Amino acid sequence: MGIKIIKLLTFVIVLFIISVFFISLNKSSFYNTKVLEGQKISGINLNHFSEDRTIIEKDLKKNNFTLINFWASWCGPCRLEHPFLLKLKSEKKLNIIGVNFKDKKSNAINFLKELGNPYNELAKDEFGRQSINFGIYGIPESILINKDLVILKKFIGPISKKDYNFIKNVIKKK
Repeated sequence: MGIKIIKLLTFVIVLFIISVFFISLNKSSFYNTKVLEGQKISGINLNHFSEDRTIIEKDLKKNNFTLINFWASWCGPCRLEHPFLLKLKSEKKLNIIGVNFKDKKSNAINFLKELGNPYNELAKDEFGRQSINFGIYGIPESILINKDLVILKKFIGPISKKDYNFIKNVIKKK
């Protein structure tokens, strides 16, 4: 009687493992954060890069639009998007917040000295914990939000000419 129970339990466990395996094969492993577009962000608490303060929601409501750009000095594609960020800096309705991601402070400072600083505010995310709240899973990534903190667009990868034009058009319409 005991051997039959052991065989039955073994069969059930093996069947369970095989079922979990096949169910997981049918699920998409693609992590898509584009679904965040149109949603309101809250609980913003970014550590300022050089000052002893945090950047919070009211800081993002100062302008009609805010572009939050996640970057690092060690990121090659961040260099590709940098000229577009510098051009966007002159937009009066746009506030650009740079979030330095898993980087050494001295390297980040040198990066900005070399290429120019396009940011109105600079935050740091030394361990990548704050970026998770924004759905960031790689850099560079940027998020365009309006004054109501609604995500208008999420840019995965470096900002391109097409993305630059999109941002300019959104700003002009308001």
